[in-house]
Order: sequence, then C-alpha cells, then structure tokens
Amino acid sequence: MGRVATDLAYLATIVAFIFALKFLSHPSTARRGNWIGAVGMLIAIGITFAQKQIDSVWEILLGMAIGGAFGAVAARKVKMTAMPQMVALFNGVGGGAAALISLAEFHNLAPDSGRLHGDISVSIILSALIGSVSFAGSMVAFAKLQELIQGRPIVYAGQQVVNGLLLGAILAAGIAIVAGAERQWLIVALIGGALLFGVLFVLPIGGADMPVVISLLNAFTGLAAAATGFELENNVLIVSGMLVGASGTLLTLLMGRAMNRSLANVLFGAFGQIVAGPAAAADTNGGAVRSASADDVAVMLAYAQKVVVVPGYGMAVAQAQHDVRQLADLLEARGVEVSYAIHPVAGRMPGHMNVLLAEANVPYPQLKEMGDANPEFPRTDVALVIGANDVVNPDARSNAGSPIYGMPILNVDESQTVVVLKRSMNPGFAGIDNPLFLNPKTVMLFGDAKDSVAKLIAGVKAL
Repeated sequence: MGRVATDLAYLATIVAFIFALKFLSHPSTARRGNWIGAVGMLIAIGITFAQKQIDSVWEILLGMAIGGAFGAVAARKVKMTAMPQMVALFNGVGGGAAALISLAEFHNLAPDSGRLHGDISVSIILSALIGSVSFAGSMVAFAKLQELIQGRPIVYAGQQVVNGLLLGAILAAGIAIVAGAERQWLIVALIGGALLFGVLFVLPIGGADMPVVISLLNAFTGLAAAATGFELENNVLIVSGMLVGASGTLLTLLMGRAMNRSLANVLFGAFGQIVAGPAAAADTNGGAVRSASADDVAVMLAYAQKVVVVPGYGMAVAQAQHDVRQLADLLEARGVEVSYAIHPVAGRMPGHMNVLLAEANVPYPQLKEMGDANPEFPRTDVALVIGANDVVNPDARSNAGSPIYGMPILNVDESQTVVVLKRSMNPGFAGIDNPLFLNPKTVMLFGDAKDSVAKLIAGVKAL
C-alpha cells in the first residue's frame, strides 16, 4: 500500500479515536464511542497488515486469535463487580506489551548496528521504564482488588528511601544507555528494576484508593504506548497513546481533587496508609445506632416526595443495581422524585457506579454528580445509602483529626432522614468509623443489599 493511502487511513483512525474519546465522556453516548473506537482500531490493524515490512503474518494472526478469544470470553463472563480487576489487568497488559517492544527494538538496533540514535534510545528507555511500572503496578492492583493479597496498605520501615534509591538506579541505567552504553544487561536491569518499582509503588496503597491508582496507571500505559510509537515511527500509536495519557492524567487529577489530594501526594505520599489514633476517632456525641425493619423503611420511601439513592461498593458486591432500579420505578409510579448521587471515587474504579447503574438502564438524567447532588440534600426527604461508607462520612467536613478530613463528600446528613443499607457496623475500606450511623436522623437496615432492596420492593408493593 502506498505511503499516502497509509497516512490517510491512519488519519481516519486518529479521528475515530478522538471522536470515541469525546463520546465516552458522557454515559448516554458511551456505547457509540466504544463502537467508533473499535472501528478505528480495526482500520489501524488492517492498514498495518498491508505494510510490506511485515513478514510473519501467520504468527501475528495466531497471537491475535489467542488474545482475542481470551478478551472476548473475559468480557462476556466478567461480572460488573469484577470490572475494576479486568480494567487493571488489561491496562497492565498494555504496559507490558510496550516494555517488550522496547526490549525487542533495543535488541534489533543496538548491537553493532550504529542505529540507536539519541531520540530512539530515549523513546526505548521511556517505553521500557513506564510500561514496566504500569504492568507491575497494575498486577498488584488486580491482586488487591481480587483479594489475592490484602487490600490494606502494605508498608515497611524506610520504604520511601528504598523506592527513591531504586528509582535513582533505574534512571542511571537509562541515562547510561542514552549516553551510548548499549549493553543488553543494562536494558534488562532497567526493566527488572522498573517492575520491582511498580510493585513497591502500589503495595502501600489501600483498596479505598484504587480509583486513583487505576486512572494513574492508565495514564502510564498511554505514555508508554506513545513512546513506543516514536520507536516504531507510527503516528497512530503516538496520538492514541497521548490521548490515553492525557485523559488518564486529567482523570487522576480529578480523582485526587475528589479525595482532596494533590498529585504530589498521589505520587509520593504512600496514600491509603491510614493510621487512626485517638484524634481521629468519630465524635459520636453519645449517639446510638437505630435500626429499622424493611416495612418501616418502605413506608418512609413510599410517602416521601423526594428520594436520593447513594450507591456504593456494597451495592456492587450484592449486584443489587437492577433491584434498585425496580424500587425506583415503583416509587416514581407513586409520584416520588428519585435521583442518584454519585461520588467520583465510589466503587473501585472511576465511574464504577455509573457503569453499574447504566447496566440496569437507569435514566442518565437521574444520575447527579457530587456538585449537583449536594445542593439537593436539604430538600430531600429520604437519602437511601446503599453500601457506601467513606464517601458519606461527615468527619471529612468536621473532624480535623480524621484521616479523611477535607475530602469532599456527599452531604447526606443534610436530608430529613437517612437510611443506610449495610451488612454490619464494620468500617469501610478506609478503616475508620462513620458518625453518620449514630446520627439521630439515621436508621440502619442491616443485611445483604440485594435482599434488603427486594424486601423494600415487596413493602412498597404491599402499600
């Protein structure tokens, strides 16, 4: 295929990726964006196969068949509660692929060829370093989310010093390669050190902070792919990688803002490490937990004028989103105004609650972001909190000694009544108590979220 035709086809791919990202920015158009992105990728793959430089088509097709079959089965079989794990896994695979390509390019260009120029060597080093960190970090994030290792922060004495020395050694190896030390063991040592750094980077991060971790590692994978594009002189890789890198970085900043964390704290603060002391204890003011029956809560909901549903990870674990939608339909049939308040870091990945509710066909206009939802709580009759904990903890506003002090939250305690669906009084992933549960306005409905919502449905129907 001619150069001009190839460039035009790649341009079409780039345009498709840009439009896909645009449509993915809103739930109502996200499916369309997914299809546009898939079509763009199909064009890129087809044009790549048409290039004369490819001389191992059957090997590539075999790899695509194996990987495609695995991806298709995984996408069909994975539960929505396990979607964060799959995102972390697939994101890590992308970073690992970039690192392997950098290793292959170094092997092809460096030994006695004289072709490893400064710009290519920088691209190879960046791709190897960032891709390896993304791969290893994503695998640790997957293991934490899958509960293969504990979700709590794993720390040890002198951790920051060790990480700093390791990163310094990795950068030194990279600088040596760029300066002309084209030795195979150097690039292997760099990749090995970067893999170890990726593990140590994510280990001290708790499960409650996984949305920030996933978005950050996603940005890393995009940057690694862009660097790979410079290695291979492929404009599609460069542009698509930078799109992912830029959007992932922006999402990381937004996630950090939602948790009142700076980017420096995200990168270097071992965030997620919670050490609760006496100063961080919840101010209970002598309150007591009040529990209610499903029938009592059903009456509250049925005769309310406005109900706001606040979904959390407990709803995801119980797979209660379809039942929540059915309950909302029953309430709306009775003239109750129902909306959903979504905290940016609710769940285990960015947009996790939006994805779950979209699966249940919840109307998009009813999904309210935190900035739009908070002004509505003072005129809300019942705030129905389903499996959420830290994102509704009022200590974030009022208790300066709390580890989450300053984190923007959903102000459900400003509602007339708060109903919390929860398995038990155990704290959330941040490991701290929530004084909301002792608020005189709050009643607890204990049990599995799916079972509890089913009982509420039956109670509303009985009325």
